[in-house]
Amino acid sequence: MLFLLLALASAGLSIALLGPVLSLPLIVSTVLVAVALVVLVVGGRTREEVPWIVVDGSNVMYWDGDKPSLMTVRHVLKALQDEGLVPLVWFDANAGYLTAGQYLRPEQLSRMLGLSWGQVVVAPKGVPADPLLLEEAARMGARVVTNDRFRDWVEDHPSVREPGFLVGGRMKGGVVTLRLGKG
Repeated sequence: MLFLLLALASAGLSIALLGPVLSLPLIVSTVLVAVALVVLVVGGRTREEVPWIVVDGSNVMYWDGDKPSLMTVRHVLKALQDEGLVPLVWFDANAGYLTAGQYLRPEQLSRMLGLSWGQVVVAPKGVPADPLLLEEAARMGARVVTNDRFRDWVEDHPSVREPGFLVGGRMKGGVVTLRLGKG
């Protein structure tokens, strides 16, 4: 449900604005489709059994140079999936403008990254993704893929100091290197 609400918020929509278009059957069917897609992704495992990893997409898109690229994020996602991890990618609202010259909704980014709907979240305009993704990672018991040290958020999210919580990496010449080990 969090993903649905964030998707609506990131699209700039609200239930009041949608009025008669947003009917109860539409809401229920949308939630059921999202749940079904996530179940397909995780193979029917319970949340505790799923090896989730949160990806700071707004950071990772710069791992292969000064120009942000969703292809870089795609390469990192593939490396994580090859390790048996299930990624949840967070972006700042401006990610689409930086990579495609326009706002991109979570479902558009999901398609571009080859992920299921619900595995990509875009922070609402004016709200940094960092504290949201840190909160979600803590809630899920997941690590975070980023080269950011989150110095602005360490007081509210002390887990960033824990060895292994932040997974750094880089991409060079199309090869992804991740520091998945502890420390």
